[in-house]
Amino acid sequence: MSDAVAHYKEAFDHYLNGRLEPAIEAYRRCVEADPSHARAWNGLAMSLEKLGQLDAAIEAGTKLVELEPDEPLSHTSLSIFYQQKGMIPEAEDEKAIAMRLQMAAQNQK
Repeated sequence: MSDAVAHYKEAFDHYLNGRLEPAIEAYRRCVEADPSHARAWNGLAMSLEKLGQLDAAIEAGTKLVELEPDEPLSHTSLSIFYQQKGMIPEAEDEKAIAMRLQMAAQNQK
């Protein structure tokens, strides 16, 4: 098992058990070992948001969107973080992207 996978599993276990600070530390170790680990960026963003660290959550959410530009849920999460921060135009932009991607995916079915 790679270091990134081990760190991700540790982080996810912490997250599931409500231990957000250790989860954040382990998610950070995961993305340091593998900067392209999208699920770790997602977990990091969600953990940071739960602790009210919105600037850091936005940073992690932005990285997630860079890694998964066609994933509607990534844009939705980033939209929520922007909304909580009071960045309404940015939140609306991300929500529109998420909706457009979701509609495109439905039309392909």
